[in-house]
Amino acid sequence: MKKILIIFLVAFVIIQFFPIDKTNPPVNEGMDFLRIKDTPENTANMIRTSCYDCHSNETKYPWYSSIAPSSWFLKNHINEGRQHLNFSIFAMYEPKRQIHKMEECIEMIEKREMPLESYYIGHQNAKLTDQQRKELITYFKKQIEDTQIKNAIK
Repeated sequence: MKKILIIFLVAFVIIQFFPIDKTNPPVNEGMDFLRIKDTPENTANMIRTSCYDCHSNETKYPWYSSIAPSSWFLKNHINEGRQHLNFSIFAMYEPKRQIHKMEECIEMIEKREMPLESYYIGHQNAKLTDQQRKELITYFKKQIEDTQIKNAIK
């Protein structure tokens, strides 16, 4: 048993020499969702708090992002989140894609799939109340409508 514990400890120390890259890609505010959609401050704060760590280039890495293997899981999760939806480059999306992404946001909020339950562990302030969920859904629906009108999309 002692030998297994020592092997585990040595392996744990060794994997600490393989840190994740915590460098965020550059942010161009003119391409950011909150900016291009002229989002009201209260709504923008909800989206930043509950979504931006995984779905933007403005990730704030928590303390446990320095400890492998949790750091590897976290980095993979952030990469997948940005790949699926990146609010920092939202202006680069074609209008139809923007609409689709906002429809997905509504669906994830309605199903309570976002933010992830596991995210709440270290981010209690990211937990959305029912009222906040309704507010975000209404906001995204309005943005979809505005995007459709602006781009003559049905």
